[in-house]
Amino acid sequence: MARLEGKVALITGAGTGIGRATASAMAAQGAKVVVAEINAASGEQTAHIVTQAGGACIAVTTDVTQEDSVKAAIETAVRHFGGLHVLHNNAGGSTPVDSTVVDVPLEEFWRAIRLDLFGTFLGCRFGIPAIIASGGGSVINMASNVALMGISGRDCYTAAKGGIAAITRSMAVEFAPQKVRVNAIAPSATMTDRVRGRLESGVPRITKMAAAHLVGLIEPEDIANMAVFLASEESRMVTGHVYAVDSGITIS
Repeated sequence: MARLEGKVALITGAGTGIGRATASAMAAQGAKVVVAEINAASGEQTAHIVTQAGGACIAVTTDVTQEDSVKAAIETAVRHFGGLHVLHNNAGGSTPVDSTVVDVPLEEFWRAIRLDLFGTFLGCRFGIPAIIASGGGSVINMASNVALMGISGRDCYTAAKGGIAAITRSMAVEFAPQKVRVNAIAPSATMTDRVRGRLESGVPRITKMAAAHLVGLIEPEDIANMAVFLASEESRMVTGHVYAVDSGITIS
């Protein structure tokens, strides 16, 4: 039996990169997948890739910073597939504008908080009740290695991802009685098309970080594999943890 047979999973930011890899991996393990993506064309492309491979998948245009949009995406998942068991709050990201707390433009701070932290908050606000109504399941948030170690020049992204790590633990305690597990994944630089392009262009921060990886560069499928584990019954006794999938960078 497939590891996620009978489960419905909603993945935000699944139009590209880690989200797309996770949609494919979860569908391959039997999940019915909802791609919640702000870029409609990218979301539909992911859904096409998944269905062409034999999976069950739909795309819903979703802005994770907007309450009504997130609520509608969750409602669509429940209406179309009959419930919700897995929520992967994957949408987010940093920008080159990020800097130190004394130098960064204030609008970059609010951009990071709104997209990464508030987007995760909204996903949980509407997704967790749907998971409870479906009999329980798994929330998988996306933190970062910057939430686990000190890295200079990224104070906005660090604040947002640190908040995700903290709220992951508090929600794990809060919703355990309702059979909802809440964990987070903390990747280091992952070789999505965007990051690979910056590495090939010699962006110093990306080059330095990639060189510090102990066991090689991280691919989107590496993060997707952890997400599948956290979504599956194999991790049924696991909650409240932040898992570094970072090629050892946080210990080196």
